[in-house]
Amino acid sequence: MALPRLLQLLPRALRPQARPGCGRALHRAASALVPAAPDFNSFVARTNTCGELRSAHVGQEVTLYGWIQYQRQDLFLVLRDFQGLTQIIIPQDEAHSHVKKLLSNAPAESVVRVTGIVCPRPPGQENPKMPTGDIEVKVETAEILNSCKKLPFEIKDFIKKSEALRMQYRYLDLRSFQLQYNLRLRSQVVMKMREYLCNLHGFVDVETPTLFKRTPGGAKEFLVPSREAGKFYTLPQSPQQFKQLLMVGGLDRYFQVARCYRDEGSRPDRQPEFTQVDIEMSFVDQAGIQKLIEGLLQYSWPEERGSITTPFPSMTYEAALADYGTDKPDTRFGMKIVDISDFLRRSDIPFVQNALSYPHGTVKAICIPQGARYFKNKDLESLKVSAKSQFNQEIVEIICRPDGSLKSLLTKFLGEEQQSELIQVLNMQEDDVVLLAAGEHKQVCSALGSLRLESADLLEAAGLVLRDPRTFHFLWVVDFPLFLPKEENPTELESAHHPFTAPHPSDTSLLYSDPTKVRSQHYDLVLNGNEVGGGSIRIHSAEQQRFVLEKVLKEDSEVLSHLLEALEFGAPPHGGVALGSWAALKLGVGPLDAVELLEEDYIITSLGGSVDVSWKSWLARGEGRSCPCLYKAFTVVMDSGADSIPLQVARLCEVLDTALQIIRGALSFFPPGKSDPSCLAARGSAFQAGCTVSWRLESWLHALGHRADGSSLPGRH
Repeated sequence: MALPRLLQLLPRALRPQARPGCGRALHRAASALVPAAPDFNSFVARTNTCGELRSAHVGQEVTLYGWIQYQRQDLFLVLRDFQGLTQIIIPQDEAHSHVKKLLSNAPAESVVRVTGIVCPRPPGQENPKMPTGDIEVKVETAEILNSCKKLPFEIKDFIKKSEALRMQYRYLDLRSFQLQYNLRLRSQVVMKMREYLCNLHGFVDVETPTLFKRTPGGAKEFLVPSREAGKFYTLPQSPQQFKQLLMVGGLDRYFQVARCYRDEGSRPDRQPEFTQVDIEMSFVDQAGIQKLIEGLLQYSWPEERGSITTPFPSMTYEAALADYGTDKPDTRFGMKIVDISDFLRRSDIPFVQNALSYPHGTVKAICIPQGARYFKNKDLESLKVSAKSQFNQEIVEIICRPDGSLKSLLTKFLGEEQQSELIQVLNMQEDDVVLLAAGEHKQVCSALGSLRLESADLLEAAGLVLRDPRTFHFLWVVDFPLFLPKEENPTELESAHHPFTAPHPSDTSLLYSDPTKVRSQHYDLVLNGNEVGGGSIRIHSAEQQRFVLEKVLKEDSEVLSHLLEALEFGAPPHGGVALGSWAALKLGVGPLDAVELLEEDYIITSLGGSVDVSWKSWLARGEGRSCPCLYKAFTVVMDSGADSIPLQVARLCEVLDTALQIIRGALSFFPPGKSDPSCLAARGSAFQAGCTVSWRLESWLHALGHRADGSSLPGRH
């Protein structure tokens, strides 16, 4: 910690300006408080770790503990621990023959203790890629602490393992340097956050209960049976009510690294349990919370990821939806949505005029740079199918030819002058592709926002770089609606955030006259198109909170009688925020397949769980074309309209079981030993069918919220 920060923490009477002449002594005292480098060798029998030996240690006798990474030609082995690698020289002289035999016969990943002398490597044999590459350890004594049986995969980061195998042997996967790094980085960031909140800004770390009562609104909650028949506890979705009660209690500033539980299996971006940095403050406004979080992230952000610039830009919910089609826009690249309603209002295009005749009708488009050069016809068709299936939205494409003319179904309705104006309005260049949609405002924006991201995926798959993973674009999204119509019954309202969110000060009167038009004091923090945090200023008036619950949301206020009563005893104005799921860190660390531990996914809680490796390996090994008969079977199952999900899953399992038998039969009938073209073609078809089955199974079960290993499926095959 820097000296100025330490001085800020000292009592005013001890600061240098308060006692002239004692500055030098105070500097020495403060310097003594600066934390030293961690001692990894305290309390254990080793003298050093495998990653810390350098040329300065030459001549020293050291004792190392670790795992055998690999062994070569009975001459040397590489020992690994959490910090690094050290090359160990196996003695060849007769006096140490027992040590040579011991180490030469030890399998990889066996746990050993070695004691020896640090020596410089021979000239020309140094390894500059290893921190310990200038030295090696000549063994004097060794001991095998635990031998390792044959491994299911090598413990090396560059070795590709199927995800199923990694889940089945998660404890072995944790030995990799990447996952070790991720866990330690997370620990360091949490410590920096505690330092910033507690030491620099006076927050109090408070643990809140895990067993609680049902909360209206929000996600479904997990139930925990009690000893009393018919009565249950619930696991809290977040410490929301607890931290508000702490503010009523006068704590002023609270935070907690909190575990949260939400039964949201059907949502692909959510997990049943996760961690969030939970914060609440009294006498604060929205700007104060935002400034706190910007400072917190800037202070705790890993140095190796570069610096982040504050303050973060801000965007209203309406602007985000209009320009990007989502409330969590990825601002690393352009392709913004353009409103061309006014331009096409003069045209005679039937579907355009029909859309504009409705109150919220609009015509919008996105321009995909160089789309004609990189997209194939099937890519454009897949984008249109995606918009139709997800949003029930028709899409029309417009392609700018090299000669500047347009290729589209719309050109027959537009004259040359209008086509030239359209090119200017959309800022089209040669080979650009425009996707146009007409209809209800929110539906059109959402569809184009989704196509914008899908198009970026296609362009990047073709070699263009649109979204630099090394850049971090933070963004505050504000002025969300306070209430939204319920999907199942649009005449009723539900909270857009949660029922404790305060209305925007300018819209308070609308709460009692037209709640659908009320903006909220809710704010989300977005990073590279991912929501990494969110919070709000809370309702601190019992009367207003009761009105929201009873009159607007039609909820039973008795369920929250404890909170309503607390608000009647002089509750201060207060607000808070939660940084959830460590998504910011996940985006900042590296490749996606190596960072899942940062998001504390539930997979890690199922170490050693049973996994069907065959399906997963099919999925991981390649892309297969759809097998018509299997595709038809899946379509029948998914379109069957079964009333219960378990029944649909059971039907799907029956189809999969039949398909698997067909595939196995094909593979056994055409064994790998035969290499004539007909056999190769048959095996290829069977493999493609396997890929198709696996992909459809994974996608559908993911949508239903079932675990990838199938443990929750009835009649598992």
